[in-house]
Amino acid sequence: MANITVLGAGAWGTTFGQVLADAGNDVMMWAIEPEIVDAIENRHVNPVRLPSVKELPATMHATGDRQEAVGHADVVVVAIAAQFARQALEQFRGLLPADVLVASLMKGIEKDTGKRMDQVVTEALDLPSDRFLAISGPNLSKQVAAREPAATVVGCTDIDNARLMAKLCTTKYFKAFITSDVIGLELAGSLKNVVALAVGMSHGAGFGENTAAMIETRGLREISEVGTAAGALPETFYGLAGVGDLIATCGSPLSRNYTFGYNLGKGMSVEEATKVSNGVAEGVATAGAVVALGEQYHVDTPLAKAVAHLVQGGITFQQMIAEMFPDEVTME
Repeated sequence: MANITVLGAGAWGTTFGQVLADAGNDVMMWAIEPEIVDAIENRHVNPVRLPSVKELPATMHATGDRQEAVGHADVVVVAIAAQFARQALEQFRGLLPADVLVASLMKGIEKDTGKRMDQVVTEALDLPSDRFLAISGPNLSKQVAAREPAATVVGCTDIDNARLMAKLCTTKYFKAFITSDVIGLELAGSLKNVVALAVGMSHGAGFGENTAAMIETRGLREISEVGTAAGALPETFYGLAGVGDLIATCGSPLSRNYTFGYNLGKGMSVEEATKVSNGVAEGVATAGAVVALGEQYHVDTPLAKAVAHLVQGGITFQQMIAEMFPDEVTME
């Protein structure tokens, strides 16, 4: 099949590496943590990031050396925390083969620039846009790692490259669909994290499914309007990468954004929730980015504004709900 390198051996990066190996590819994992490299290479496990998997495929290897990792890759898959992606990828500039495809598993908006991950990756690696692929869908890593049936969407402006990548990651339990709507995949995967935060908060505050459904459906409308104004196809937000990912992320404690929001809803501060979660959920940084995108494209974003207001320490959950859903009557 192909030589594929995965940059970043977190839970989703390692899981996707397993998917790629199960699909028949030779997989090289790159990580900065020596203990993770040693565990994958010599014991075929990643007990730090993916302890639920007791044995990774024998065709998965690992290295901490950048040149060794990417020098012979046909495809490089990026699974690095979104806010650190640019800095990390710039260290790979000039090391990648000339015709390599680069796929991103990342879901986020760069906080300092407001740029999508496709923009960050292509800029950091000086990569033509037709060799960038976005991969996004309802993919909770622990469930995919357990080889439960799941699906994702692969996007590229060159649909033939999307089709190639989809074949490389398709197994009996993991199905890949294709699209040319890279902007839609990027924004659907990023912006739904804000909705997941809000749903998690509602459950943490003790409210039930009516409240969650209200937040999810209005949130979907909001991210769809922002996304289409930015150039995405409307149908993307009502497919696997849109509503599918929203359902998975908003409905499971396996979602980091949902869990982070749940802890905020219980009354924890952002600092306390960060400590419990071993890091800040991506939706925290993305909320402000959604507001900025709304302002840029003249789209109202009451949900994102209210979430941003809460995580910045200005209001309670009940006040956040009031800001999301003001008293005046509006069209649905």
